[in-house]
Amino acid sequence: MSETEFTIETDTGAYDLTASVRIIGPDLLIAIWGGERPHIGAVAVAQPRPSLKDPDVTSASASVFCFVGHKEDELAKASAEILAAALNTPVVVAAGIHWDNLDEEAILRIIKNSEILVDRILEKCMAEFPSLKK
Repeated sequence: MSETEFTIETDTGAYDLTASVRIIGPDLLIAIWGGERPHIGAVAVAQPRPSLKDPDVTSASASVFCFVGHKEDELAKASAEILAAALNTPVVVAAGIHWDNLDEEAILRIIKNSEILVDRILEKCMAEFPSLKK
């Protein structure tokens, strides 16, 4: 992979996720997947903007497309908004994860893993790609 592309994974031991990150100019393109049948279930596009509460703080707004029958819309939207606001750059996230017969505990673990994954993406971008810093 080139210096503008990398892969990050969670390693919690259950319901782990993977992200492929590509930096395209000042923008981020991210694919998040995991499970028994990874796919593309939802796509979110986030753009940084001044916060409505405090214009000195950067926030983000996102639009989401979710394929019928898929539930990755919240994961894609939250990931894109967090990264766009933190890095002050446009972000596109495509997400698709699938495990059969998940109970509530498993779903909560997947949500936690998605948060860990986004934190790791942000840490790597901030440390290794100064052009993405505010």
